[in-house]
Amino acid sequence: MNHLTRSEEYILLAIWKLQEEAYTLPIQGRLQEITGRDWSLSSVYAPLERLVKQNLIKSELSEPIPERGGRPKRIYSLTSGGRRALLEINAVGQSMWDGISVNALERGLK
Repeated sequence: MNHLTRSEEYILLAIWKLQEEAYTLPIQGRLQEITGRDWSLSSVYAPLERLVKQNLIKSELSEPIPERGGRPKRIYSLTSGGRRALLEINAVGQSMWDGISVNALERGLK
């Protein structure tokens, strides 16, 4: 299994949720919305670059957009490897949580 950072995991999930709207600013916004913390653009760009190099995501340029001065958007999407990585992360997470009671954890009980 390819180990990912939590940031990389969250970015993969954000890309999957955003689908065709998965470009940098909406990814950043989704991360801030879900985690409740600020994400600088560099904290989004760096993991995006790593994920592209690992072939877990790919990027394509959209058609030029008049509102952006004719510049295209870089849209990200998961590769089959990215989807497999998320499935593995989910399976490991579920296994780690098996047998743990959230209520007991909140109360400090074993």
